[in-house]
Amino acid sequence: MKIMLASIPVQDQEHALKFYRDILGFMLKRDIPLGDARWLTLVSPEVPNGVELLLEPNGDYPAMKALKSALVADGIPYTAFQVSDVDAEYNRLTALGVKFTMDPTNMGETTAAVFDDTCGNLIQIYEIRNSAGA
Repeated sequence: MKIMLASIPVQDQEHALKFYRDILGFMLKRDIPLGDARWLTLVSPEVPNGVELLLEPNGDYPAMKALKSALVADGIPYTAFQVSDVDAEYNRLTALGVKFTMDPTNMGETTAAVFDDTCGNLIQIYEIRNSAGA
């Protein structure tokens, strides 16, 4: 068994695609029409055959709206993406207009930051450092 797909709930798939592709830098992997929605996945350009991120339309589903609202209110990220340099990624994304709710913060063996994905979710980026702090 292996993880090959993870999803993130979005209200507007086209808006989410523009953010996740054009701002974050993920690559489109699949775009399959499914009635009013699409099977819309992206991958990291660093691992094009790796885990796919499904931009899953949540529409007006009350339970998902409540979950997303509660997570944002509590400052809890919906998911996290690993980066090699949090400070560099923070600076790159900030220059592109991304709004962070938590600046890069040292958390022991990791440094993390949290941003608003403009789709109703908070997303964490994090960097893992070795035990020597590098």
